[in-house]
Amino acid sequence: MTPPRIAISLGDPSGVGAEVIAAALARCRGELAPLVYGDLGLFVRWFEESGLPVVPRGGSLPRGGALVPVSELPRADARPGRPTRAGAGAQLAYLEWAFDAVSRGEADALCTAPVSKAQVARVSPGFVGHTEWLEERARPRSRPVMMLAGERLRVALVTTHVALGRVRRLLTPARIAETIAVTFRALRDDLGVARPRVALAALNPHAGEGGAFGAEERTLLAPALRLAARRGCRAAGPFPADSVFFRAALGEFDAVVALYHDQGLIPVKLLDAVGGDPAVNVTLGLPFVRTSPDHGVAYDLAGKGEASADSMVAALRLAVRIAEVRGRRRGAATR
Repeated sequence: MTPPRIAISLGDPSGVGAEVIAAALARCRGELAPLVYGDLGLFVRWFEESGLPVVPRGGSLPRGGALVPVSELPRADARPGRPTRAGAGAQLAYLEWAFDAVSRGEADALCTAPVSKAQVARVSPGFVGHTEWLEERARPRSRPVMMLAGERLRVALVTTHVALGRVRRLLTPARIAETIAVTFRALRDDLGVARPRVALAALNPHAGEGGAFGAEERTLLAPALRLAARRGCRAAGPFPADSVFFRAALGEFDAVVALYHDQGLIPVKLLDAVGGDPAVNVTLGLPFVRTSPDHGVAYDLAGKGEASADSMVAALRLAVRIAEVRGRRRGAATR
């Protein structure tokens, strides 16, 4: 079989994106055909041993992959750990080109290296993250869901990059039910879980303790669970957040739906840090596959060759896995 084509955006040119992509491709050789959209100078620095040809923008893309220079930044704008305005514009351009490649059918999946949200917002006011940007561009039928997926724990988020003070206003039974449904279907259709076991995390301590610590579990979360069940996507809960994640990590659930960013990401990143279980940021509900490593630009490590490529390897392999599953499903549907 021909390996899937994965469009890869290089991320912040002053961050660790280029080096972790290069290291990951060396470890995944033969598993995918990479189309890396980035900077020519960084290709020369980090990708000389990749064996990938450099193809100008708009050129014919070889089946085995290529390096596509979107920028040719002066060295001052691609210095490790020293972000610049030019670099901010470049990282957004890499994302746009990689997204377009997937949209045109030139690639089977998208894998994004980390960007600096603050830096991109300098040139694109209102930018808050890949997930929201992709939702605006792709305009999927359902709201995309951010999931962090490791081998032991998968967590999907109802709300993402918003201030904690706004979270309660954004939580509605419909939004929570939609997140449960998107998560349930992705587990079944993209990850091959025949009977997904989804758990919903509570909002209040001890799941409200029968109303003593808040009524949201009864007035907000219970209706959401009923609504999701009517859509054929059952979930259990709500369970206290101080116990549901380790229950899932021990195998009781296939995924946990968390209500806000840090509620879900703290346990995932803790497992990565102390348990060696690198997580992948995968956007559910899009018309194409999108994954990303679960770390940031790491300016403090950039250029030193010390950044771990484990999460990028996991992100690429998950993109390949889901792309192949979707490809087989499309093939079966046309027979």
